[in-house]
Amino acid sequence: MARPSSSFANLFLRQNPRTIQNPNHQIRNIGVGGDISGEASIQNQKQLNPHQQKHQNFTEIAREVSKVIRSRPRWEQTLLSDFPTINFFDPNFVREVLKHQNNAFLSFRFFHWLTSLHGFVLDPSSCNLVFCGLVEAKAADAAKSFLDCTHFTPEPASLELYIQCLCENGSIDEALAVFDQLKSLNITPSFASWNSALLGSVRAERTDVVWKLYGEMMECGVAGDVDTVGYLIQAFCIEKKVSNGYELLRQVLADGNVPSNVTFNKLISGFCNDGHYSRVSALLHTMIAKNCAPDIYTYQEIIRGLCKRRTMRVEGFRIFKDLKDRGYAPDRVMYTTMIHGLCKMKWIGDARKLWFEMIHKGILPSEYTYLSLIYGLCKIGNIEEAQELYKKMCDRRFRETTISCNIMIGGLCLHGRTKEAWDLFEEMPQKTIVRDVITYNTLIQGFCKEGKIDEGLKLLHEFLEQGLQPSTASYTVLIEKLCEVGHVHEAKELWEDMQYRGVEPAVCTRDFIITGLSEQGYVAEAIEWLATMLRSRLRPRKETFERTIHCLSQGDKLDDALLIIDCMLKRGFAVGESICHSVVEKLCEKNSHHVGTCLVDILEHN
Repeated sequence: MARPSSSFANLFLRQNPRTIQNPNHQIRNIGVGGDISGEASIQNQKQLNPHQQKHQNFTEIAREVSKVIRSRPRWEQTLLSDFPTINFFDPNFVREVLKHQNNAFLSFRFFHWLTSLHGFVLDPSSCNLVFCGLVEAKAADAAKSFLDCTHFTPEPASLELYIQCLCENGSIDEALAVFDQLKSLNITPSFASWNSALLGSVRAERTDVVWKLYGEMMECGVAGDVDTVGYLIQAFCIEKKVSNGYELLRQVLADGNVPSNVTFNKLISGFCNDGHYSRVSALLHTMIAKNCAPDIYTYQEIIRGLCKRRTMRVEGFRIFKDLKDRGYAPDRVMYTTMIHGLCKMKWIGDARKLWFEMIHKGILPSEYTYLSLIYGLCKIGNIEEAQELYKKMCDRRFRETTISCNIMIGGLCLHGRTKEAWDLFEEMPQKTIVRDVITYNTLIQGFCKEGKIDEGLKLLHEFLEQGLQPSTASYTVLIEKLCEVGHVHEAKELWEDMQYRGVEPAVCTRDFIITGLSEQGYVAEAIEWLATMLRSRLRPRKETFERTIHCLSQGDKLDDALLIIDCMLKRGFAVGESICHSVVEKLCEKNSHHVGTCLVDILEHN
C-alpha cells in the first residue's frame, strides 16, 4: 500500500468530526506517562519539523501497540478498538511495530492477525522481518509455517540463515530443498552454509546427504576447509569405514591442518569398537603432538569402547582411575559408563564405590546410572538390594519404563523367582507401561528354566495374538525344553511357525530337534535334519553328532553311524570314548569285518 502524502492527522486519524476537532486527543491518550497536556503536546510538536514529528509519532504509537501485544493475553480481540484511528495497513507502521516487538513469536502472531483482516496486503519487507526473526530464534518449524502461509520468497541472505537453522533443527531434507531454491536463483551458497549443512547431516547421521553436498561443493568450485574435512571423516566413521577416515586424517595433517577434537574422538570411538587399540594409541599421541590435547570426551569414548568389550573392561577401569589421579574430573556419563562396565564384570563392590563417590561429588545419578547398578545387583542375585534401589529410583521421580521393568523381571527370573516376576509383569499394564518382546521372552525363559513349559507356551501365544513380532529367542528355549521332555512334534510345530513368521532360527534350534528326534527313535528323520544342516554349511554341536551316532549304533545301523563319524571327524571334532565303545561293541556283536575295516580306514584317514 502506498504511503499517503497528507498530514499526520490524515495518516492516522479517521475523518470524523470528533477527531478533526482535536487531532492531538489520541496522542495525549497514548502518551507514555499519560500526563502530557494538550497545550504542552502542541507546543512540543511546533518545535519539530514535519519529518521529525511524523517519526516520533510512529515510534510512540508502535511502542504502545507492542506493549499491548506483550501484556494482554487476547489482544487480537481488542486491538482495533483500542487504537481506532491507526492505519494498521500502512507497511511503514507495521515494520515499526515489528522492530519494537523484539520477540519473534509475538511478531509472527501479530503478522498472522494482520493477514486475517480484510484488505490487508502482504509487504515483502515486513515478511522478511518476521521471517528473519523466526530464523534467528532457531524456530525452524515456525519459519517453515510462515513461508507456507505467505508464499513469499525471502532474500538470499535470509535463505542462507534459514539453511543453517534447518540443519541445526535436524531438518536436512528441508535444508536441501532451500539449497535447490538458491541454485534456481543462480546463487551459490556461502561457505558457512555448506559447512552448516554438512554438520547437520553428520549429526543426523545422513551420510548420503554428506556425500551429495560435498559433490555439489566440488561442482561449484567451493574449496573445503579443515572443518569440511572433519565432517567427511565423521561420515566415514558413521559408515564404519574408520580406516578411510583415518587415511583422510593423515592427508589433512600432512597439509598442516588439525581437525577438531570431535573428529579425533569419532575416530577413537570407531577404532575402540573395532578393537584396533594400536590406532587409538597413535591418535592420542598425534593429538598431543599437534597441541590438540585430549579432553574428557576423548577419554570417555576410550572407556566406553573398552567397557563394551568383555576382555578390555579391566583396562577401561585402569584408565578411569588413572584419569582421576591425573586431575581429570569425570562427569556423570563417564561414571555411568564405568559403573555399567563394572556391573557387567560382576564387580559390584567397585561399582558401589563409584556410585557413592559421584554422589559425594554432587553428581546425581541419572536413570541409566540407577538401571546399570540395579542390573549388576540382579546379576549377582542381590535381589533385595536391587528392589530397594529400584524404589529409590522411583522416589526420585524417574518414571518406571519398559526397560526398567525388563531388568527387574530378568533378575527375578534368573534366580528362580518367577512368581515375583509374574506379579511385576501383571502390574505393567496397570501402570501404563508397555510390554515388549523382551518382556515376554524374559518371562518365557524364566518359566522354561523352572520346567513350566505350558506357562511359557501360553505367554508366547498371548503376545503373538497381540500382533507383536517375535524374535529368535521367543522360540529357542521352548523348542529346547519341548525336545528335552519328548514333545518333539510340538517343537517342530513351533519351528514351522517361526518359518511362517519369517523368524530366522538359531543354529542350536536344529541341534535340539535332531537330538529330540533321535531320543524318540525317529533316527531317519534326525539324519535328514542333520544332512540339511551340513548342506547349509551349518556346524552342528558335538553332542548332536554323538547322540545321533549312539542312537544309530543301538539300532544296528552301523553304516549310517560310520558315515556320521566321518562327517564329525572332518569337522574337527574328536570322537568321545563312550561313542567309540558303543560302536565297537556293536561291531563285535555283528562280527562285521566290512564295517570294522571301514571304521579303521576312517580313523586312520582322520
